[in-house]
Amino acid sequence: MNRLVAIWQRVPPWVTDILAVAIAAADSVLYYYGQGELAIGASALGCAALLIRRRWPLIAFALTLPAALIANILVAPIIALLALSSRTRRRWLLFICGALFAAAEAIGWPLTNLFTNDQNWTAVTFVYQLATAAAPILLGQLTLAASDLRARIAEIEATKQHERELYAQSLLTQERNQLAREMHDVVSHQVSLISVQAGALQVTAADPEVRGAASSIRAMAATTLDELRSMVTLLRAAGTRSPGLAPQPTIADLADLVAASGLPVTTTGELPRDLPSAAQRAVFRTVQEALTNVRKHAPGSAIRVQLWSEDRSCGVVIGNSRPSEPPLDLPSARLGLLGLRERAELLGGVLVAGTAGDGFEVRLTLPRSPA
Repeated sequence: MNRLVAIWQRVPPWVTDILAVAIAAADSVLYYYGQGELAIGASALGCAALLIRRRWPLIAFALTLPAALIANILVAPIIALLALSSRTRRRWLLFICGALFAAAEAIGWPLTNLFTNDQNWTAVTFVYQLATAAAPILLGQLTLAASDLRARIAEIEATKQHERELYAQSLLTQERNQLAREMHDVVSHQVSLISVQAGALQVTAADPEVRGAASSIRAMAATTLDELRSMVTLLRAAGTRSPGLAPQPTIADLADLVAASGLPVTTTGELPRDLPSAAQRAVFRTVQEALTNVRKHAPGSAIRVQLWSEDRSCGVVIGNSRPSEPPLDLPSARLGLLGLRERAELLGGVLVAGTAGDGFEVRLTLPRSPA
């Protein structure tokens, strides 16, 4: 049954309109065969009215009543009454239309037999036609109720889907808050200890170079704490309207980043200042990650940072020479370059990293306009 209903719903409306007119015309031919031109015209009007039953069902039904009264046809008024019943919830209107249909059929029967002296019009005929009108009215109301039920089911499904999304969002928020707490309680504690010990070393050390190195360590620890607070705030504010973020780094902060690294870095070139903020952050984070990798894996090497810009693209190249000191034994998750590649792809760019001669090179290419 459901398959038949689905097939019927895929039938184009004009096909059903032609089919309804054809059936009504066949019914009219059976009734007005041999009758006058008035019955033929009324029947033709009633059949043609079925073409407007979708948009103006009440008018279509009214145009079929003369045919029911004069030619005593049944199919056209029933189809129009079905269309009206499936599109209105005013039951009093349906009751009136059904009574009019029954009256027209009951009165029309003796009118079509005036010359045979068969003018028997009784209440039984009216009740019979009223029962006939009840069938399309009930079927139309059933169709309307089914349509309302489908809409209600779709609304309930949408509500359930929204509730599932809210539940998933609440779980994600809990995980983010837990991650933020872990970062704040563990990482910030360790970095704070590093900063305190570096400050103590800066005060007690007699060697100027040691004091300078301690000062750099303390400054980098303070910067790390600031960025950590921004990340914690970002995790806690995710999914809310509160931005909760400190000012994000731009290409204007590259000079401070290079100076704070304490590495022998040679910077050349420049980038346009009107780059999108996301592209500026990508350049900054790429240089930051590259300098961190050089400090861990190639200490003592010469570093060059080359900023470049063309008509449609721009970027940065960070390269280092062969290290002159053994690499530091520091833990690494090997996710830095992977994260940079994903950031570049999101912006429509490319990040390439690999050996270049005796050293290593990281090249970031970004479009000038947002991807």
